[in-house]
This record gives sequence, structure tokens and C-alpha cells, in this order.
Amino acid sequence: MKDMITVYCDSLQGFYDCEPGMTIGELSRKIDTGCGYPVVAALVDNMLKELTFPIYTPHTIKFLDCTHPDGRRTYSRSLSFVLQKAAVDMFPDLQLFLDYTLPNGLYGELRRPVGNDAFVTETAGADKVGTLRKRMEELIRADLPFEKTKMTNDEAAALFRRNGRSEKAALVADMEKFFVSVYLLDGYADTFYGPLLERTGQIDVFDLIPYSEGFCLQAPSASDPSVISPYKYQDKLSAVFKENSEWCSILGAHGIGSVNESVKKGQARELIAVAESLHERKYVKIADMIHDRRDKVKLVLIAGPSSSGKTTTSKRIALQCKVLGLNPLVIAMDDYFLNREKTPRDANGEYDFESIYALDLPFLGAQLNDLFDGKEVELPKYDFVKGERHFDGRRMRMKEGDILIMEGIHALNPELTKHIDGEKVFRVFASALTSLSVDENNYISTADNRLLRRMVRDNFTRGITPEETILRWKSVRAGEEKNIFPFQENADVMFNSALLFELPLLRYYAEPLLERIPPLSEAYAESVRLRKFLSYITPLTPDEIDCIPPTSVMREFIGGSTFEY
Repeated sequence: MKDMITVYCDSLQGFYDCEPGMTIGELSRKIDTGCGYPVVAALVDNMLKELTFPIYTPHTIKFLDCTHPDGRRTYSRSLSFVLQKAAVDMFPDLQLFLDYTLPNGLYGELRRPVGNDAFVTETAGADKVGTLRKRMEELIRADLPFEKTKMTNDEAAALFRRNGRSEKAALVADMEKFFVSVYLLDGYADTFYGPLLERTGQIDVFDLIPYSEGFCLQAPSASDPSVISPYKYQDKLSAVFKENSEWCSILGAHGIGSVNESVKKGQARELIAVAESLHERKYVKIADMIHDRRDKVKLVLIAGPSSSGKTTTSKRIALQCKVLGLNPLVIAMDDYFLNREKTPRDANGEYDFESIYALDLPFLGAQLNDLFDGKEVELPKYDFVKGERHFDGRRMRMKEGDILIMEGIHALNPELTKHIDGEKVFRVFASALTSLSVDENNYISTADNRLLRRMVRDNFTRGITPEETILRWKSVRAGEEKNIFPFQENADVMFNSALLFELPLLRYYAEPLLERIPPLSEAYAESVRLRKFLSYITPLTPDEIDCIPPTSVMREFIGGSTFEY
């Protein structure tokens, strides 16, 4: 009889003996995993692993379903691989590009090669999308295995060049490793930057719907993986991603591989200068829009998720408004909180400070209307230690050319301004909406981008450890999903604060922070994932970082800004 291997199962809060070589998937089908939905991956000694991972030594194991972020990413990667295989099967003369995340899915396009690594988009339409979906369903019913193998970097790069994946080939060729993991589905090869499912048959919930010139690939809902969240078309958001794609094209960057190549060629300074100039043009355009409506607009509201750079955005817009003869006045939304005892409570009986009803909306509306009418008002000041509002003699009156600027998480919520004339309000949504991809078929999460920004800023300016930032991130994201994203299409204009050079910049600062997180920490698995992602990026040097202007949105996170925060 073989010697048994003892593992500690997190869900059982106890030990289990298994035969050497048993896979995590086989074990999950023998015991109570504690998951409410099918198991899709596992944390093995705090490291994310596929269910095909074999057990030969003792481990601590935590099973994951699609309600866990790592489980959801595993499912989504597998689903996108099935889409890639379907595209190769049905449209071999076209190439699939998965570009960016939409609120309820992943946007992709079919493009035709036109030479010199250039492509033109072919409108997918309902017919092509239907053909792709039907082929995906066939591949799923076939219950094919996702196979994992190792290749040398040169072998993998040559394979991807033959398949027309130049971005992927460049990225693989530059990796700081001798071997790369390659996944196979029915003979079709690709790389992914995280584990996949065991078999295609484990994909039981998905949809593929026409969107713009391409399509949206939908995975299960995070709260209930048995269903897909209803899709809400958000044309303004999609337009911003399209604009970012055009900016990337202007700079000759279609993926991390081409950005890495530019940095290695010593072109980082030019990349920084052009990217910042594109930002400046957008600030000017927004200020022009406000100026054009100056006879009506009295209040500019700016909202955005965590680490979107909305504070710098508001200051840069204010500067451009001054150039046009307007005089921006800042009002702090936080000063209009209700006194602590009047704050609404959440389902757990705790004060819900993120609720819009934690603000004194009638009082805010009354003060704004008085200011619009030219009256002088005494502005409140909120004492967060005592949890109460007081007045310290600060007064404000609007004169000709004055315009109010206010930022906050509720800035786009109609409830905030229900007591004032809507025509007097101009709304801005700011976020880091990068459309830069890792390669043709692996996108960069905008949430990951913002998490890295926040981690660097928290450590630099607030003394918060990277571990704490990661552990708080789930709560931060939940607040964004509730209070910000549902209202983003209410914006008059969206500002994309992403910069093409920021990932090389963030690697320089974030990688050493992530390396501090110990293996036993609850944040360790996430730190490993982020470190792996950053390992594909060539970092900027200190001399190149010095070239970033002091008014750049990135100075809000790394320091050295001429603005006060």
C-alpha cells in the first residue's frame, strides 16, 4: 500500500489522507469543499493552482469557486480560451483580439491582417457572433481537456509568430525565464497568466453578444455564478476605451511587448512626453466644454473610483478653466456629512458612511442654490473625530466668472443634485481605463491598475502596508460597484487617467512592496499574482521617472507633485 499524503483542508478545518499523485480536482470530488458552487481552482499553501495539480507532499488547501476573485479569473481565462479556439476554427483568416473589460464582460474584435503587424477591424455582426457562440457550445459539449506543457522561450515565441501573434511572441521572447507554460486546447496553443479549468465541460454559464464593432464575452455573475448579470450598454464608457486604443496606436503600442521594446530602446522619455501631451489635450477639451456652457453651468462634479486620479484631474481641469477666464472655487463634499448619530446604518447595524444618505442633501442643495443666486453662505466644516458639523467663519459668494468644483464618490448620483437645477451642473467621470493589453488575447484589468496605484500611494503618503491595501481592496471594490459604477453614464464627459508608461513606472515602485508580503499572509496569493503580472513589464529607471512632469496624475501616487493633496 502506498504511503498516504496528509493535507489540511481549509473547508473541513481538519486533515485528510490521500494517495500520492491525486490531483486537487480529484480530492475536491471526494470531500466537502465548503464551496457553494462548483470548485474551479484552489489555493495550495497560499499559491493559486489548477485542479490538475498533483499532490505529492503535505499541503494546506483552500478550494475556490467563482464567487472568489481568483476562481472567477480562472473561469474567465478558460472561457476566453474556448472563444479563441472557436475563432481559429470558424474564421482562420481573421485574428481575435480581446481588448478590455466592460462592466459585464470582456470586449473583443475580429481583425484582418493587412501586413507589417497591422490589422483592420471587421464588424462582427449578429451572424459572426452567432457562429462563434455555436462553435463555443460545441467545444464545451465535447468536454475537452485544457492541457498544460512547458516550452523554451524560443520555441514558444516561434510558435506564436507562426500563429500571427506578434505581441505574444515579443513578450515571451523577452521573459526573464528559460521556460514558459503553454496551454493546449484541441491542439491550439496559447499562454495565460494564471491557471485554467480542467476541461471545457466545466464551463456551464456564459454568453456572447454583439457589441459595437465586435462582441462582449460574458462570464457568470460574481454574486451568483449560476447566472449572468443583465447587460447594460454603456456607450460613453466604450467610447473612452476606443479613444485609449487610438492613443495607443498613436504611440505605436498595442501591448506590453511593444511598450517594453520602446523602454528598452531608450524611448521612455518620448513615451512620457507624448502620453502627457495627450492628457493635456483632454483637459483642455473638458475645460472648453465647461466654458462653452458658462452661461448655465455653475457646478462641476467629478467622480471616480479609488485611485482614479480624480483629485489631480479636478486640479488640472481647474487650471485650464482659469486659462479661459473662469475662476474655480472648491467645495468639499465631505463637509456635508450628517452628524454621526443621524448617519444611516447598514444591514449589520454599522454606520454606513458610504451611503449617499450619509450626506445632508437638503442642506447641500440649499447652500448651492444660495451660491447660484449670488448670496453669501457660511461653509460648514466636518470634524471626523467628533462626528459632527461645525462652522468656523469661512464664507463664500459667487461672482461673475466663478464656477464651483466638487469631487466625491456620489458626484454622479442624481440624488446628490435633486434639489438644484440640473442644467447648472457639469459632470465628469474619471478613471484609469487602460485598453493596453498584455498581448492579443490577455487583457489588463483596470482594477489591477488602480490597485497598484493605490498600493504605491498608500505606502508612500499614508504609511499603509501593501498587505493592508490588498486586504481592504475587496471592500473598496464593493463600494465602487454600489455607489460609483451604476452612475458613470450620467457623466457629460469621461476622462481616462491611464497613461501608457504607468505600468513600467508602477513596476519600479510596486514590485519591492509586494515582495515584502510573507507567505502566510492572506494577501500572499494576490501578491504572487500581481508580481507575476509585473514580471512581464520592463521597469522605468530613476532617471526616466524624473522626466514625469510635476503636474502628472501619476505624481498623485509616487510623490513630487506641485499640487497639494
